Amino acid sequence: MLAVTLLDRIGSGLWASVSVLYFTYVSHLSAAQVGTLAAVSGALGIAGAPLGGRLADRFRLTHVLIALQLLRAVASFALLTTDHYGLLVAYSAVGALGDRAASILTKLYATRVAGPDRVRYQAVNRTAANAGWALGGLAAAAALTLGTTTAYRWLLTGDALSFVLVALLTLTCAEPPSASRVAATAEDAPRTRPRTPWRDRTYLAYVGTETVLFLDDTYFKIGLPLWIAHTPGVPHGLAPLLLVLNSALVVAFQVPLARFGATTEASRRLLVPLSALFALGGLTMTLSATGDPLRATCLLTVSATLFTLAEMLHATVSWELSVALAPDDAQGNYLGVHGLAQAAQRSLGPLAVTAALTLGPLGWTALGTTIALTCGIQHRLVRDRLRPPPLSVPPVTVSEY
Repeated sequence: MLAVTLLDRIGSGLWASVSVLYFTYVSHLSAAQVGTLAAVSGALGIAGAPLGGRLADRFRLTHVLIALQLLRAVASFALLTTDHYGLLVAYSAVGALGDRAASILTKLYATRVAGPDRVRYQAVNRTAANAGWALGGLAAAAALTLGTTTAYRWLLTGDALSFVLVALLTLTCAEPPSASRVAATAEDAPRTRPRTPWRDRTYLAYVGTETVLFLDDTYFKIGLPLWIAHTPGVPHGLAPLLLVLNSALVVAFQVPLARFGATTEASRRLLVPLSALFALGGLTMTLSATGDPLRATCLLTVSATLFTLAEMLHATVSWELSVALAPDDAQGNYLGVHGLAQAAQRSLGPLAVTAALTLGPLGWTALGTTIALTCGIQHRLVRDRLRPPPLSVPPVTVSEY
């Protein structure tokens, strides 16, 4: 599954970095059309996370994953066949739906297989994912030096082929044990009402706080580049360099940092330093508006580093708490709803970051403080819900004597 993650992200790196250019220069869409296409497909893709989770609680996880990867491949190949705007939107939406669902189910597979080592697996998985993004991005950059429509088409073809390879690799993976599928096929299943996250107020509130904490993604993709573009004297080339710094730090430190969240309670405690990192990251963004290009460049680098550390800690915390708060017999359904947080952030995040930009330098302090306070709310919210750690020795009942 780590090889699946690596190949998947290499393909995504080939396409994500050139998708806007492809639709502009190959499909000949206007800027407004490209923006609308991205917004509509992203909004429809939100349904992929809960849909995928629900399917995983009813069917074999590997089979669902293979079907989703093939769906993504078909959607990508379909984009090559037309320049019709309506069809491009439809195919992009199908691809986004499969992407969000596959992302959640890959996480669910790891949760079921890794067991108590899921935090370390998550760290290794993120390392593989970031390495894949970097390799795909570098390959795309090299291909774009040709500057031809054929190069764009080959990058999209590479993305589609990566999904086919991923599906073939998933065929070799064993099906992990699933409490939810055992419950669904038990004799008393018709008389047992499965638990649903849609009636779990605590979990829904937790997902709401997660939507705010995932804003670090929008910070790197939209907020930081726009701020650099509007900060006098700061070279525009700093933006891609800071993105490279982000990937390099994740590859180097995600696994070592994971040990600080090795248990559920340890992950909850990480929310305290996480809040400090978000607050300091926002403050340094504010201080970067000094008018001194060198000082601004240094402060922006510090801010990017702080937000990267926050990203790594939050990845560990989010992975562990989203699983720990979910009942064993409905993990797929619960993790599917948790996936809505990141999907919703992709739609709401740009609005939040744009609002911070319009407020000027103090907007970044306000944004960082808001995320920091949300960490505190989440810390208190999950405290009473988390289960006590399991005993190291199994309990003995009277009958066993």
